[in-house]
Amino acid sequence: MKHLNKAQLALLVAASLGLAACSDDNDNAVEVVTPAPAPAPTPVLSSYDVTVTNLTNAQPLSPIAVALHAEGQLWQIGAEASEELEYLSEGGDNSFLLANAAVVASASGMGIVAPGASETISVSIEDNSEALITIATMLVNTNDAFTGLNAHSLASLGVGETMTRTTFVYDSGTEANTEAMGTIPGSADGGTGFDAMRDDAGFISMHPGVVGNDDGLSTSVLTQAHRFDNPAMRISITRTE
Repeated sequence: MKHLNKAQLALLVAASLGLAACSDDNDNAVEVVTPAPAPAPTPVLSSYDVTVTNLTNAQPLSPIAVALHAEGQLWQIGAEASEELEYLSEGGDNSFLLANAAVVASASGMGIVAPGASETISVSIEDNSEALITIATMLVNTNDAFTGLNAHSLASLGVGETMTRTTFVYDSGTEANTEAMGTIPGSADGGTGFDAMRDDAGFISMHPGVVGNDDGLSTSVLTQAHRFDNPAMRISITRTE
């Protein structure tokens, strides 16, 4: 029998160990564990309570529209009113304004806010670093008057902080202020709301106010009680989280 040198003997031992490791029982097999995927991060919400108070004497406010958006303005003095704003300012319908493509989060009030009454509306957004808030409502005993807060930044408002603003009354410029029977959608008349025909100045301006039949406009369905002074609404915005 041929004698093996040291190198050959070492190779033979290594081969024997390799065969033993490949035995069928797989006792020495290493199990590879695939780690579970990391859970998706939970969005951090910024939430706000918006409380509006009607400061007028006899002008109920239509359901409040609260919209959060990152850019632009939903109306501008001197500019033509959008059809979305016309629906709100003539008939109190806020659904079109809240559906504006620029709006990323929104909420609507539950119903009419009577003179002297308040309502709180909650709205949330994931990223408030560029958040702008717009709030709008119609004075329903008018032809096309509305009030609200336009594109106000929320970026600096900390959790637990509150900011308060008061608002002026605007004329959407879409419907003449005739105050005539059949043209006022509120309780003073119960007339038509939105009308696609535009027969006024054609641009948004500060509202000149109500005349009423007490001051000689005999065809007006409004009275001295329906007059309003600025401000018409108080808004308090509190960041809750």
